[in-house]
Amino acid sequence: MSARIAASVLSSDLGRLREQVQEAIAGGAEWIHVDVMDGHFVPNLTFGAPMIRAVRSITDHPLDVHLMVQHPERFIDDYAAAGATVFTFHVEATIHVQRHLATVRKHGMLAGLALDPSTPLSHVEEVVGDIDLLLVMSVNPGFGGQAYLPASTDKIRRARALLERHRSRAALEVDGGINVDTIGEAWAAGADTFAAGTGVFGDDDPARAVRELLRHCAARA
Repeated sequence: MSARIAASVLSSDLGRLREQVQEAIAGGAEWIHVDVMDGHFVPNLTFGAPMIRAVRSITDHPLDVHLMVQHPERFIDDYAAAGATVFTFHVEATIHVQRHLATVRKHGMLAGLALDPSTPLSHVEEVVGDIDLLLVMSVNPGFGGQAYLPASTDKIRRARALLERHRSRAALEVDGGINVDTIGEAWAAGADTFAAGTGVFGDDDPARAVRELLRHCAARA
């Protein structure tokens, strides 16, 4: 298993979006991460389908779309049509979670489920067989540039154990405060996919930043 970087455009220079996305990919980013916030589930407002279409026009790499919105099921059709590869929503944001995961898959996307820092892993246990990705938030969602919560490491470790117990092949992603100081710890705990915004686009050279993140994982292998 090798580490996967999902470079988050939330922290990119949108005036140089094409250039920066291509630089991150050149450095080894396998996915491009798009954060969708509605100003209700989280206290911020960001991207929607137009951004997904814009990034899809730049690259054919997988688009890792993370919805921090209430009633995410309303966006399944539009985001599939816009080019999303992974559709991840929060277990706290809706009911009938299993139904929505199944609908995401029917639309040809990978189905992801995200957990806030205070949400126990038990909330995902009954639907492990229906997910392609489990996202552990290592900050309270809503804003980029936050510091990694130290308690996240143990939760990542327990999340990996949960997936292994159910013989799940789902990816285990971590989002929040991922940089060269934190990625090695999260990787060693069992995460394989890392959403990194400031840790990539906060550098003058996004390609170099991605390479450094991957190097810190390799050093802990």
